Amino acid sequence: MCAATRMHPDEPVVDAALVRRLISAQFPQWERLPITPVGPAGADNAMFRLGPELAVRLPRVEWAAGDVRREHQWLPRLAPRLPLPVPAPLALGRPAAGYPWEWSVLRWLDGVNPAVGVLAAPAGLARDLAGFVNALRAADPADAPAGRRSAPLASRDGATRAAIAQLTGSIDTAAATALWDKALRLPDYAGPPVWTHGDLTPGNLLLTRTGRLAAVIDFALMGVGDPTADLIAAWNLLPAAARPTYRAALGADDAMWARGRAWAFSIALVTIPYYRHTDQALTANARHVVREVLADRSV
Repeated sequence: MCAATRMHPDEPVVDAALVRRLISAQFPQWERLPITPVGPAGADNAMFRLGPELAVRLPRVEWAAGDVRREHQWLPRLAPRLPLPVPAPLALGRPAAGYPWEWSVLRWLDGVNPAVGVLAAPAGLARDLAGFVNALRAADPADAPAGRRSAPLASRDGATRAAIAQLTGSIDTAAATALWDKALRLPDYAGPPVWTHGDLTPGNLLLTRTGRLAAVIDFALMGVGDPTADLIAAWNLLPAAARPTYRAALGADDAMWARGRAWAFSIALVTIPYYRHTDQALTANARHVVREVLADRSV
């Protein structure tokens, strides 16, 4: 799938030609560098490699556009406190050439996205990811923005039930509704607000050749609040045998673990009908999450 594939209604065309025009006009010091689309295509942002050391990231849709400045403001502050590399914003691009939003030039990070189901070192990856999340949680939350996924589960009720209805015939909607009803009776998070990534999915993780975590990318949803959403990797990435390692390292009690499972479930349910005709990889992972959650008896 190329970076110019459209994921959203009324999405602007984002291709290498546009990136070349933007770079040439705004950052001429890089205008001679080759531009290569990075696949698979991102759901909310298009990524291009700019020479051997840089990347260009452009929002595909309006709801992602405001996250560019968030990353530019906060990632440089968080990076020294984290045990693994994260994106390093180098330049903030302006709307131009028919493209309506701000965009980023960042340092390129090496690694490969994990392939769910064939992880080389799942327990080690669970420990690596938990270590990263714990370090992020320990960062000073003062003056930080609210996390985009720090609201109570009840805030997702309408969207989740609508998605379940849309998936009639392709999932067990009775079991899905029962699980969601039960999740809404869980207590809300009552602890102190902490930093969260908010979108720990396979596409936002980079691994080494030996299967260990090399870097974490795409902090568009980052902020402070309820840390529950950072548990979603237990179901969208880790096999069942590695989940206890992740849970123990993060100190998740029964209520938080169940909320994390419900977060993963809700995100996956909403993803399937929205992206099923435009992003097959994302939809396949979402269907995987639904199966894993419905089969999970850990809480």
